[in-house]
Amino acid sequence: MRCRAGVVAQTETVVEHMPAKNTIGCSTCCLMDRTLEEALGLISGRTGRAEILSDGPHSLFRFEEVCRSFDLRYTVHAPVADINIASENEHLRRAAVRVLTDLAGVCDRIGAERLIVHPGHVWGEEMRQPAQTALDRSLDDLAAVQEEVNVRFAVENMGAWEICFFRSPEFLDRLVDRNLGFALDVGHAHVNGNLASFLEWGEAIHVHLHDNCKSRDDHLACGDGNIDFHRVMAALPPGVTKVVEPNSFQDYERSLEHLGGVISRPC
Repeated sequence: MRCRAGVVAQTETVVEHMPAKNTIGCSTCCLMDRTLEEALGLISGRTGRAEILSDGPHSLFRFEEVCRSFDLRYTVHAPVADINIASENEHLRRAAVRVLTDLAGVCDRIGAERLIVHPGHVWGEEMRQPAQTALDRSLDDLAAVQEEVNVRFAVENMGAWEICFFRSPEFLDRLVDRNLGFALDVGHAHVNGNLASFLEWGEAIHVHLHDNCKSRDDHLACGDGNIDFHRVMAALPPGVTKVVEPNSFQDYERSLEHLGGVISRPC
């Protein structure tokens, strides 16, 4: 459901006039019902950049070779289903870091520029401090791994879920101290009411673009919520990699249309 007045239910009409090699990429998260090969084939017809959500049917541990069939620049999103780098269970924490270490090797082999990582979560307030300590150990481990690979780690700010770490800009100091990158999720920051602060404080190296009405993390097409993308795009630092995280590929194409108008509009 969209919140912008006058917008009807999602259409399946594909926008035919989009440029074939837009610099704003698309996440495969909206194409998990297709094989990775099918997803990249569809994305490559519209943009020169794809972000692979390396989970389920798009796992790069299973389908790394598929990436070499396409002339795309890649970023990779680490698995989200079974990874918690803030786990206070040391066996599980180490396993999570091992997965990310191995995935960084895959990223190097396919030439991916960024590896986006979630900062972990905790299931109860009574365990928040041990989980925070575990997260700091994992960030130290990832910083050490980053020294040995070409891909740059980018830790993503999370939405309004109480169990998640990294919901406010204060966490950025932990990344700066370790030379780890920051992935700005615009929709997450908007839900938490601190998008302006993140844009002011954060030197993001990667950005996830999607829209909402500030009440929940809807992942709407850009322009279907109330985020001011003119302000967002103007505030992003040079060289940041940009990816839309939509609910459908049609929403990606509609996001490009909206963002194209935003970028061409004078400040």
